[in-house]
Amino acid sequence: MKCQKIGHTLVLRIDRGEELLKAIQSACEQENVKLGFITGLGAVDHAVVGLYRVEEQKYYSNTFDGEMELTSLVGNVTAMDGNTYLHLHANFAKADGQVVGGHLNEAVISGTGEIFIHILDGSVNRRRDPVTGLNIFDL
Repeated sequence: MKCQKIGHTLVLRIDRGEELLKAIQSACEQENVKLGFITGLGAVDHAVVGLYRVEEQKYYSNTFDGEMELTSLVGNVTAMDGNTYLHLHANFAKADGQVVGGHLNEAVISGTGEIFIHILDGSVNRRRDPVTGLNIFDL
């Protein structure tokens, strides 16, 4: 992963074979990002995305392997228990045009990943919500 800071934005190039979330997490920690939003695109050959069922307070994951375009990556950077916390959603397009997506758990870059992390002033922490089981903004 290569990272360049321009103003309040980190520009990341994530290379073939790198795990996307680990690279973003690493950049945020290296640059001490406490609050920001993330956008990106690229190409992957492995992705794990999920859906959270609020009634069950449980994530269900789906794994997809093969060439896919990362057509949309959106999310945010906050903190929980003093640690960097990423919340990302992604869509992936397969060769036949079928799109899959959801809460991003894992993705391995096959070509390149082009990611922007816009850094905001301040910080937002998260806390576990007992009603939904989700880690929500503690505002």
